[in-house]
Amino acid sequence: MPVIHQVSTREVYRNNWMTLREDAIRRPDDSDGIYAVVDRPRYALVIACNGTHYQLVEQFRYPLGLRRWEFPQGTAPGQVELEPEQLAERELREETGLRAANLVRLGQLDVAPGMSSQRGWVFLATELTEGDHEREHEEQDMHSAWFTRTELERMIRGGEITDAQTIAAWTLLLLHER
Repeated sequence: MPVIHQVSTREVYRNNWMTLREDAIRRPDDSDGIYAVVDRPRYALVIACNGTHYQLVEQFRYPLGLRRWEFPQGTAPGQVELEPEQLAERELREETGLRAANLVRLGQLDVAPGMSSQRGWVFLATELTEGDHEREHEEQDMHSAWFTRTELERMIRGGEITDAQTIAAWTLLLLHER
């Protein structure tokens, strides 16, 4: 199958969390084009379950101008060598204070493959113990709470949970449970 080839690339913007690059490309029909790509580090998303409830975090999402509920998730830009399981453990501890004795990999998600290279792993965390969270400075407005399956699904249907990764991760959990 023919593929698009990168001819050249230039960095347009960079910070600790992302890089925006512009690639000159050649399409399969030999026509030229430009592609903008947002490069972000790999992330982990964790569904923490204590048997009957699921832990969600709520925080202000600046681009939306709204507070949103979602599963704990994130990257470690300065530690790209972390294995997905290590990243999941770190994110769970950082955002909720929870530690999991059992971590099961449920699957992989591509955030926005039409514009971003970011990929993430979804984990189910069980056999949990509580501790103090270790939130980053940017997460100072974050809250966490436990929700039943019924409440969580009502929140998805009602638009209280709109985070695509959270909804996709919930689907992976449902498939895992089959």
